[in-house]
Amino acid sequence: MIRGLIYSIISAAAFGSMAILVKFGYEAGMSGAVMMQFRFSFAVICLLPILLIKDRRLLVISPRALASCAFLGLVVYWSQTTCFVAALKTIPASTTALVFYGHPVAVTLLSAIFLGMKIDRVVVGSLFLVMAGCGLVFFDAFLRKADGLGLLYASGALAVFSLYLILVQVLIRKLPPLTATFYVMLFTAISFTLSGDISAWTRLTGEQAAIGIALGIIPGVIAVTLLYEAIERIGSAWASIFSSVEPIVTLAAAAAFLDENVVMLQMGGAALIILGILAPNLRAPKPIRQ
Repeated sequence: MIRGLIYSIISAAAFGSMAILVKFGYEAGMSGAVMMQFRFSFAVICLLPILLIKDRRLLVISPRALASCAFLGLVVYWSQTTCFVAALKTIPASTTALVFYGHPVAVTLLSAIFLGMKIDRVVVGSLFLVMAGCGLVFFDAFLRKADGLGLLYASGALAVFSLYLILVQVLIRKLPPLTATFYVMLFTAISFTLSGDISAWTRLTGEQAAIGIALGIIPGVIAVTLLYEAIERIGSAWASIFSSVEPIVTLAAAAAFLDENVVMLQMGGAALIILGILAPNLRAPKPIRQ
């Protein structure tokens, strides 16, 4: 349980940088599709030598597992990321995150329905603390008049990401996390190259390359690999709940790099999120992986 918690938190911290990097990408003149084209392409470029050096057998994959990775990359991950990036273009990052962070509840309910997860008082209490904390962290999102299309995109990202976490646990649980990360990202890179602009590589500036590499490594390789590690150990619902530390990272990064003010209410929300993450560890459930 503790290792799954650690992996979830580090993964969430890495994912938390994405909203900030995407905002920088828009300022650098990139479209959402081109940013994700660079993100996943750079991720694959970084991962391939790691796999070759670590163990070439990690590149071996069965046709069935390859098909699962292709579905996750070409369809599910592409859809979720497209919605998330599109939302960031039309509504503030805090508003996008407020909608998106309904996913712990959605994933827990889906896990109960399809994976037989038991929802007890500890789960309910943890979810309540986490969701209340997210609401306080992004309290200013309630005060902003948000674009309807942006809210629709954010809701779509929430729905698809929740489904994605369940499918990862079901379809590629037996794959080594590095193998799963490489092939899912490879197919996602293909999907964004096809839907983006392949000629953008010829116009790539130094600033855009730096943003693309950062997107590929931080909310890419690091975040996805550790998320798969967490799901393998504790399941998608607990990984989703523990990953709720991500709004705290986003909040801190927004304050540091986008000059957004942090108020006491948001700090209280961060404390609730941390309490919601720590509470279930006082009574650790049986790990998924034996």
